[in-house]
Amino acid sequence: MIDISIQSLVKAFDVEKNILDGLTFNIQAGERVGLLGKNGAGKTTLFRLLVGEIEKDEGEIIIGTNKRLGLISQIPKYPADYTTEDVLKSAHERLHKLQAELDRLGEEMASGDANTLAQYDKALAAFEQQGGYEMDTDRNRVANGLDIPAAMRTQQFSALSGGEKTRVNLARLILEKTDILLLDEPTNHLDLKSTQWLEGYLEKFPGTVLVISHDRYFLDTIVTRTIEISAGKAEFYSGNYSYYIDEKERRRTEQEEKWKREQSEIERLGSRAEQMTGWGSGNKKMAKKAKAMKSRLARMERTERPMSEKQLGTRLTEKSFHGDALMTLQKLTKSFDNRTLFDGIDISVVGGERIALIGENGAGKSTLLKLIMNEDQPDTGAVKFGPTVKKAYLPQNIKFEDPCRNMVDTLIYELGVSTQTARNQLGTFKFHGEDVFTQVSALSGGEQSRLRLCMLMAGNTNLLILDEPTNHLDIQSREWMEEMLDDYSEALLVVSHDRYFISRFANRIWVLENGNITDFKGSYEEYLRHRAQTQRFAQIEKSKAKKEKKPARKKGISPGKQLEKLEKEIAALEEQKAALTSEMEVNSSDYEALMALTEKAAELDCEITKQYTKWEALSEEL
Repeated sequence: MIDISIQSLVKAFDVEKNILDGLTFNIQAGERVGLLGKNGAGKTTLFRLLVGEIEKDEGEIIIGTNKRLGLISQIPKYPADYTTEDVLKSAHERLHKLQAELDRLGEEMASGDANTLAQYDKALAAFEQQGGYEMDTDRNRVANGLDIPAAMRTQQFSALSGGEKTRVNLARLILEKTDILLLDEPTNHLDLKSTQWLEGYLEKFPGTVLVISHDRYFLDTIVTRTIEISAGKAEFYSGNYSYYIDEKERRRTEQEEKWKREQSEIERLGSRAEQMTGWGSGNKKMAKKAKAMKSRLARMERTERPMSEKQLGTRLTEKSFHGDALMTLQKLTKSFDNRTLFDGIDISVVGGERIALIGENGAGKSTLLKLIMNEDQPDTGAVKFGPTVKKAYLPQNIKFEDPCRNMVDTLIYELGVSTQTARNQLGTFKFHGEDVFTQVSALSGGEQSRLRLCMLMAGNTNLLILDEPTNHLDIQSREWMEEMLDDYSEALLVVSHDRYFISRFANRIWVLENGNITDFKGSYEEYLRHRAQTQRFAQIEKSKAKKEKKPARKKGISPGKQLEKLEKEIAALEEQKAALTSEMEVNSSDYEALMALTEKAAELDCEITKQYTKWEALSEEL
């Protein structure tokens, strides 16, 4: 069954160019599809078209019958007094209406009218089927998973930051149990823990997912098919991001070989035609053959030569340093508003190490970088550097001395270079032609990051510090940055939620949590395996402790036997529930009897839930 069908879709914002130019593809129900393409290729435009935010120029958009779409980047307007909790509760608007309808019908059932009783039964069945009794549990589960704490849930929604609003909106959309999820950069405002929770949710999500993301690790985990929008049309890849990269390179190589063969044939035919033309002087038959060959040459189908993206031509220059300690954090402590971010951190960095600093949002990662860069001061302790250390810092929020200057003047004034040197440097970062005279304030976030990196490249550095360096970059720009860093052999300290980036570069992981740094010397994959093993050992120890605290387990009854007994008890309760349901149907016209039976059913549901909880705990222990 097709959930989304796009046929010959055209959309233009500029009369001279269609951003979508005959885009055509289908998405089957339940598919997880990654939507790729350069910034400006039309990915977000497509999402806006799908939800009806803007109108198409030509073509067709067909959504599956009775299928509801939800777009993360769309944040509806809520009443001014709405708290975050009110926004989350709005996801269950249909259930609240059903609840109100049940209350109304319940009051009217006293008359004994058969039609009212039938309506009540239908509404109750819909309420149960749609999860009416699990609303509060679901809301807490999703809020906890996406790091929406109790304090935030009581805040005015309008007072939240843009990132917090996006996170709350994602939670609301998940709670709505939408059939088709359109995710536009869903991990941008999530820490690693929340991103992993979202991945787990999407793996079990029964509906269809269409996602735009620059988080390649996320794409590898979630996506099973990839669609790339290029020149307004769709190219298809039957796999995740890693498959897409390999397959795209294979196709490019194949197209390059085909182009070379065609060029060779074109050259051969052209040379032959010219030769025949010369021979055909005064020879009509030969002239006719020459003309036919030229005609064949003109009609010959030509393969477009694939373009390899121009790579960055300059690398970060480095000042070699291989002493004992490049940087040392000595008993570092920092607090804000009676909350301790770090407490006595002692840790050192030597030359050549590539460190990923990870942790939940608000743990203090960016604050630690500011202390290292002397932009803030610790409460106690100090940051010490080796005698020949030269730092370079790319902050999360890029700032320039004068945003009204164009890019060339920015390099001239801030780096003290000549006009030609500035233009050469900008050219290596894909700033060409008249674009270099664009005002810095008019650049996108990604372009500003690229410009700042361009400026960092002008100086010698042996300690490169990056705060969320890939946040505003599309996949292509991220790959350029990674290729630049591949040849950089000195120390790197990076705060990032981009697990693909971390996995590629980190050989040491710092986990900032509970006011201290857990220091793991190894790759990100090794850290994940170590963490999983540690958590498993902790569970085993916890289980042992429980056994020691609760020696009162029935003698002679093994855990396996207890599990069997629980399963029998649950089966008996389920039978009672079935019998009650049948009894409710028999007494559907007796209001008082039906109310009494409904109460019994609710009590029975609670008991069944308790027994299942025991069963899960015992199963986990076994």
